[in-house]
Parts: sequence; structure tokens; C-alpha cells
Amino acid sequence: MLSKMLMQSMRIPWRLLGFAILVVVAGPLAAQQLAPTPQRVEQSATAAKPAAGRPEDTEVWEPVPKVVTPGANNTAPPSDAIVLFDGKNLDEWMSASEKERGKTPAQWIVSNDELTVNKSVGSIETKRTFRNYQLHIEWKVPENITGTGQARGNSGVFLASTGPGDAGYELQILDSYDNKTYVNGQAGSIYKQGIPLANPTRKPGEWQTYDVVWIAPIFNADGSLKTPAYVTVLFNGVLVQNHFELKGETRYVGQPFYKKYDAASIKLQAHGDKSEPISFRNIWVRELN
Repeated sequence: MLSKMLMQSMRIPWRLLGFAILVVVAGPLAAQQLAPTPQRVEQSATAAKPAAGRPEDTEVWEPVPKVVTPGANNTAPPSDAIVLFDGKNLDEWMSASEKERGKTPAQWIVSNDELTVNKSVGSIETKRTFRNYQLHIEWKVPENITGTGQARGNSGVFLASTGPGDAGYELQILDSYDNKTYVNGQAGSIYKQGIPLANPTRKPGEWQTYDVVWIAPIFNADGSLKTPAYVTVLFNGVLVQNHFELKGETRYVGQPFYKKYDAASIKLQAHGDKSEPISFRNIWVRELN
């Protein structure tokens, strides 16, 4: 009995000794794992600092943008613009009808510094051709306009005319002041493709303004599409098309598709509806090639 008690009393110190050894060994190891080395702290601090430099390192001095003298107001043509209509004549325009395209001068009506559609002779287009450009054009639906829907003040600006008639890429013109129609065919739309972001149309009898940036499509040598066309449109100063990507030429019936062309005229449409003809003024373009 006595020997058994002695043996049990000797076991306790050995257990305490083992625990003490474990604490002594494990403590420093844990401290090493938790505390980062001075070298790592120094590297982390160095990586957080921005590289030293001078203001001159990020200054770009060339190429110097060309000087362009702005117009007397925001609708007047700047010094590098090509004036397509200034109220005087149609020297920059020709017929766009299938039989007369490229042969006959434009025969719309010029009066009181305005250009009015002559529906009996068809659409007209510019003698010059363009690729990328900035366009300013003003148009007016007559105050006595009649008709409804698409048959009320209908016309269009074809940003690239790829053939006679309605071939090309159309920015729609229409009386969209309290005149219901399909939304991808109202004023400011890319016809049957791009719904305008807003409807800032003024009432009939007041002048409307389109400011357009047109980026023409690019084609591969085999005629396949390399990059699509894009358009940005401000309608009476309101953004209605924001770098919109076109799916191809605009079409009255069927799906859009691309057809290879290089440079193209700008075309104004003589629509076949029976409403009173619309008028244009102050048309100019800046090439962006």
C-alpha cells in the first residue's frame, strides 16, 4: 500500500515537467509564426510607396492640335467646316434618284435662306463623299402639318448613301411632337435599329437641330465587315444616340446588313407620304478622317 502511494506521488512531477517542456518549446515557435520578420515589413512598406518622379514625366507636347476658329455661335460653321447649304444655292448637291443619280443637279426649292423638299423629284445627296465626320443640320416641320404617324413630316438624313432611293444608313426625321408611332421610327432614331434615348422634339413650325458624329464602318478586302459603324446624335442639344453600334444599313422591310463601301454621300430624303414638305437650313460638315 505504501509503495503504491509513493509511485503515484512520483507521477505528478513528471507530468508537470512534461507540460513545462511543451510550453517552453512551443511558445517561441508560435511567436515566430505570428510576428512578421523585419525584412517582410520593410518590403511591404516599400511596395506601398509610389514611384518617385517629376511632373514633366507625364507631360505630352506633340502632336499639337490644329487651331480651329469656332463659329459666331454654337450652330455657325467653324473655320474648317465644309458648308453644304448656307441659304444661297444647291451647288453642293445633286439628284439621288435611281435614273438621275450623279447626273442631274438637285432640284429642291431654295427660298428665304431655307431648302424645302420637292417630293416630285425625289431625294438629293451631296456631290462630295465622306467617311468619318461631324455634321450639323437644322430642319423644320411646317406649322400647318397634317397626317399622323409615319405620314406626318417624314424625311431622313442618310449618314452614308450607298445607292439610289433609300439605300444607306438613315437618321430619321419626323414630327414626333405629340404624334404616336413605332419608337424605332420616331425623330432621333436610327431607323428601325436605334430607339432614341429621349424625345426632345419641338412643336411644328419651330426649327430642330441635329448634331451628329458619324464613324463609318470598315471592311476587309473580301468585303466582310471589320468594324461596324457608330453614331452619336444630339437632338436639340439632348443626347439621343450614344455611340450607337449599327447592325448594318437601315431597311424598311427585313433585317439590316452591311454592304461594302468606301466613302459615301450624305443624302436628304424626299419621303412619299402626302404631308406638307419639310425644310432645312444651316448644313455643314467637318471631316474627321
